[in-house]
Amino acid sequence: MKNEPFSGIGRRKNSTARVWLKRGSGSISVNGKSLDQYFARPVLQMIVNQPLNIVDGEGGYEIMVTVKGGGLSGQAGAIRHGISKALSL
Repeated sequence: MKNEPFSGIGRRKNSTARVWLKRGSGSISVNGKSLDQYFARPVLQMIVNQPLNIVDGEGGYEIMVTVKGGGLSGQAGAIRHGISKALSL
C-alpha cells in the first residue's frame, strides 16, 4: 500500500460516510473532531475500530471521515463499512 490516501464510501440505515485513510499516526477524525469526542460511547468507538482490529492495523492508519444522516449508531456502522471498503483496495 502506497502512502497515497485510499477512500471508501460506507452506508448503514440512513447514514453515509466518506472515508479517507493513509498510513500514519493512528488518528481518526470524524467531521473535524477526534473519534472519542464524536462518539462518547465506547461501544460506538469499538464498532468504528473493528475493521482495523481484524487487519491488525489499529494505530497504523490516519483516517479522516465525513459522515451525515441518521443517528450515531447508524453513523458508526457506516464508518465501519467505509473503512472496510478502503482497506480492501
